[in-house]
Parts: sequence; C-alpha cells; structure tokens
Amino acid sequence: MAAATLNGSNTTGNLNQFVQPPWRIALWSVAYSFVLAVAVFGNLIVMWIILAHKRMRTVTNYFLLNLAFSDASMAAFNTLINFIYAAHGDWYFGEAYCRFHNFFPVTSVFASIYSMTAIAVDRYMAIIHPLKPRLSATATKVMIVCIWALAVVLTFPLCYYSSIRILPKRTICYVVWPRKEYDSFMYHIIVMVLVYLLPLLVMGITYTIVGMTLWGGEIPGNSSDNYQGQLQAKRKVVKMMIIVVVTFALCWLPYHVYFIVTGLNKALSKWKSIQQVYLSVMWLAMSSTMYNPIIYCCLNSRFRTGFKRAFRWCPFIQVSSDDELELRATRLHPARQSSMYTLSRMDTTVVVVYNPLDGAVGSLSQDKKRNVNPKMKVYPPVALSLP
Repeated sequence: MAAATLNGSNTTGNLNQFVQPPWRIALWSVAYSFVLAVAVFGNLIVMWIILAHKRMRTVTNYFLLNLAFSDASMAAFNTLINFIYAAHGDWYFGEAYCRFHNFFPVTSVFASIYSMTAIAVDRYMAIIHPLKPRLSATATKVMIVCIWALAVVLTFPLCYYSSIRILPKRTICYVVWPRKEYDSFMYHIIVMVLVYLLPLLVMGITYTIVGMTLWGGEIPGNSSDNYQGQLQAKRKVVKMMIIVVVTFALCWLPYHVYFIVTGLNKALSKWKSIQQVYLSVMWLAMSSTMYNPIIYCCLNSRFRTGFKRAFRWCPFIQVSSDDELELRATRLHPARQSSMYTLSRMDTTVVVVYNPLDGAVGSLSQDKKRNVNPKMKVYPPVALSLP
C-alpha cells in the first residue's frame, strides 16, 4: 500500500541496484498514468452524480460516495508517487510527504473496504429484515466519520515511524520500526486481517445469505403485484456490489501474497527481478481504484444516465428525455423509512373499493377527494421501492 517496505533490505544500501532501461520505465509510466487518469476522473464523476442529484442520496450511495472519495484520493496522491519511487528507488518528495505517503494508502483502503462492508450489511438488513428501521442519512454520515477515524488509528504507526534517510547516492523513504525484523512483518499481518480478510469474510457471509434469498426464495414481507420488478431491481444492486467486492479482492490478493512471501523469505528481496514483480502487483492493487465507476456505469441505469449527462458534450452521447427523468424524479419518504413502505412518485396508485355500508372516505390528499365518490372507500397505496 505504500513504498515503505520497497525492496526489503536493499533500501538500506548506498547504491540503487534496480536501475531500469528507459523503454521499460516508459511502459510502466503509461500503465500507471492510465490508472491515475481513469480512477480520478471516473470517481469524481461518481461523486458528482451522487451529490448533484437528490434522488441519488440514499444510504447505499452515501457509502459509494465515500468509496469513490477514498479511491480518487489514493489514485491522486499515491499512485504516481509510488510508481516513481518504485521505478527509481530514490525519494524526491521530502520527509513530510514520506510520512503521508506511507500513512494515507492504508487509511484509504480501510475506508474503501469498510464502506463496502457497510453496504453489504445494509443490503442484508433491507432484504432479510425489511420491517426493521433503516439507517438514516445522519447515522450514515456518522458511520462514515467513524470508519475514517478507525482507519487513522490503525495507520498512525506508519506515520509516526516513517522517516527518510539521505545516502551518498540516493534518498530513501521507509518505516523505522523499533524491532526491524519483527514489527514490519507482524504489522502487515494485522493490516491484512483487518483490511482484507475480516471484511471479505463478513461480506461473503452477508451476500451469500442475501443471494440465497433473492435467487432461491421469496423476499420476506413482499407480496405486491410489482413483486417481480422489485425482485429484479434488488438482484441488480446486489449483483453490482458483489462484482465490486470480488474485483477489489482479486486486485489486492497478489499484493498481500507478495509481502507475506517476501516477509518469510528475505532473500527474495535481493532478487533483481523482484522489482518487476513489485511493480506488477502494485499496479494491479492501484488499478482497483479505477474499476468501480466502470462497473456502476455498466450495471446501474441511474449511474449510466449520470455518466451520459457528464459526457453529453461528446457528439456520440445522446441523453434522452427518459434519461433526464431517471435522475430528476424524486421519492417521497415517510417519517420512518422502511423498504416495505417507500412511496415512489412513479408508482403511486389508488385502489378504490365500493362499500355501500360505508359512507366515510379515506384519501391520500385533498386533491384526491374531489374525484372520489362519497360511497367509495379509498385505500392508500403501498408501493415497494428499492431499499
């Protein structure tokens, strides 16, 4: 996640043993620059879609906003710097940025994966326990702040122990652990468990239960005529998030394996080709920041509409009137939000039943009373919408 442990014991040598030919540096520069451009630009558009459209400000999307912010920040502040240091083995950016460089990537990854975990738990509660109260917007924001606070606590040692060392031939940025041979490896084990294995385990369990419910049975509490439509909508959201989680897991797996293997076998750090291995696994890990906007655009109609609006200046991008309504139509939420009783302006219907013995009229609003026969009883609509 940071270049603090780059090249193992070679970071303490006076000579740079990993000088690359210019053509190889040029190829890696293109690869890393592509990740940087797509990740920053794509995630900024995702943030704009959520913040600029009221209909997109849901619990799930607030966590997606946090995920997009952390990915864009890591891509902007660390991807290119990490590549420059890994490719040249020389630190050009001073001690203050060395501390930030070692500290922020782990913080960002923590915020990203626990945002995904929060979404998984929210999906679980919405689908398995639809009658229980959902998270409010305020509670969601508090949870996001707590996620970042925990991330800072976890990664503070990296900031505290980071330092630079000026050698005759180059400058290095590394973490000066009190027990050099033991602390670095153990800290990475802790990070791997807390920032990779544990959240993936939680998400694996929750999405397995949700998947069995959505694809293998009926959703608790759902009995409306629009059941199949709601079921398909829920499946699409869960499918999208499962793809996001699997993509994250696959991108970061080689990185964690690399540090476990080199931590157990110190001799591998002196192998000349290890630099190319490190650059490869680091590129794959950093590339995890650019895939989510692509996934949202492909699998979610509202995000796809948002991307169309962002790129409407392109001659081959057309935004239809239906696309405009996709983001502009607003939901009407009752005081206590529930996945069962969320009212949608697009789905409101009135069920009118004639009852000759009942002279009372119940209606949704004053404008409905003018069109209702006094001898008819009006039942309020129950419209299911995606949690």
